[in-house]
Amino acid sequence: MDERALRVARLIADEPSRPGDHHGVAGNLRRLCSAAGRALSASGAGLSVVVGDRMRGVAAVSEPAYEPVEELQFTLGEGPCLDAFASRRPVLVPDLSAAAMWRWPGYATALHGKGIRAVFAFPLQIGAARLGAFDVFRDEPGPLTADEFRDALTFADVAVTTLLDGQARAAPGAAADGLDDEVVGQRAELFQAQGMVAVQLGISLADALARLRAYAYAEDRALGDVARDVVARRVSFDSGPS
Repeated sequence: MDERALRVARLIADEPSRPGDHHGVAGNLRRLCSAAGRALSASGAGLSVVVGDRMRGVAAVSEPAYEPVEELQFTLGEGPCLDAFASRRPVLVPDLSAAAMWRWPGYATALHGKGIRAVFAFPLQIGAARLGAFDVFRDEPGPLTADEFRDALTFADVAVTTLLDGQARAAPGAAADGLDDEVVGQRAELFQAQGMVAVQLGISLADALARLRAYAYAEDRALGDVARDVVARRVSFDSGPS
């Protein structure tokens, strides 16, 4: 392990636990996000993973206030995190009020309204395997310094190691410790809700997901929460929502 990696590992290890922290991988990733926020002069940080085929979810955030911010990209289906995951390259947006408004109009506008002015997304990958993305948020525009960029890459590498180590210790077929409820369960509910809306409206699964996203955005709710209400039949799309 090189000097930078050792320093990042110490920062994470020194990050105190908080009331409500999860155990295992989820807790370690929360501390990683919090340490990264401090080290990178960020207002917040988040980490999202992909479990299986297109099963996406927020795994950890530095502060609870950043969970809806991290979730927003999945609600809207656009944003630097998704682009970083798809392209396998960092996506750096030092000013959300510039070209980002054209590239991700819904996402950039929503984050700007929440006081966020810059976003930097780093893919979580090892070889050909992609695990998700690590996001850094700032409330002031401006680029990362060269050292901050290298530190961010190192935090992403440590996140990959944390996820892989956790998965290696998990039972066969199970998610890493602490991520089941927050990722796998949420995505399973989303797929179930997608199917229910498709049947209710007689539309394709892709169109059903678009309806769910539009409803979540209009109601200012997390996509996972809307999916949970659809599955529980507290929200039905056969009588109006679109």
